[in-house]
Amino acid sequence: MAAMQAAPATPLDIRDPWQQGWLDVGDGHAIRFEQCGNRAGTPLLFLHGGPGSGCSARHRTLFDATRFRIVLFDQRGCGRSTPRGALAANTTPDLVADIERLRRHLGIARWLVSGGSWGSTLALAYCAHHRQACLGAVLRGIFLARREDIDGFFDGAAASQQAEHARLAARVPGSGRLAERIFAAVLGDDRTHALDVVRHWMQWEESLTRGRPTPLPWLDAAGEARALDKYRVQAHYLRHDCFMAAGEWQARAESLAGLPVSLLHGRKDAVCRPEGALALHRHLPGSRLTWVEDAGHDPFEPAMRAALRDACAAFG
Repeated sequence: MAAMQAAPATPLDIRDPWQQGWLDVGDGHAIRFEQCGNRAGTPLLFLHGGPGSGCSARHRTLFDATRFRIVLFDQRGCGRSTPRGALAANTTPDLVADIERLRRHLGIARWLVSGGSWGSTLALAYCAHHRQACLGAVLRGIFLARREDIDGFFDGAAASQQAEHARLAARVPGSGRLAERIFAAVLGDDRTHALDVVRHWMQWEESLTRGRPTPLPWLDAAGEARALDKYRVQAHYLRHDCFMAAGEWQARAESLAGLPVSLLHGRKDAVCRPEGALALHRHLPGSRLTWVEDAGHDPFEPAMRAALRDACAAFG
């Protein structure tokens, strides 16, 4: 069952939603979804990153709304989906099943699937399980959810922003894997400590994304609650290697041989290593890999935004 929310009969902007609501997907979860753009256009599904981030109005601007029927939704525990921050029954297979439920609910036969960062991981999983429902895929900022990708984010890029990395590591003193110490703190019962770690995690990620030092984020009470929910979901997924077995990404990629897949990766991406994009390209026969100059991990950078639109245009 889906609870519907009224949308303007005639949107003021073609990127404004003309349908939005919540879809009950079971296990106590309801995912928030919306549609915008050309009702008669090529269906395009956008998968947000994180894990845990959720969609925003800005994500609608990534695609040509005159050409595509754009579908966005907040994954379990994310954004406006309920209950926000819930970890129970929240795994990659659950999300893949939710996507297929949403497709059937909207009466879409086949759609183009697009996602960046964690969204590229989820897109790969969905396309592999439901290839018959996919026109193709446009993936950006490739993240394969391998253990080396996760540790590479928390430790491998330390030299690029040494001060921010040192401050993050200082929040979780001890020995062993830094990522695990961070996950344990964020998922722990000490809210004050978890929030301190989250704020430094946010600073670290923003510094890598921008390629320069960034200030520690200030959060009001509502912002603190949102950040804790988001990063608890992210820690839950990353702690479990995004619920993917070693080498699973490779089998999924090889199963998609012949499906039109475009891979976009920024030359300056310090969040997701370029090696992941190369690895996926090598194991996905027929895929096209484009290195986007003057772009990092941010999808809203002009060069990446243009590359994303160009790649999608081939399907619309």
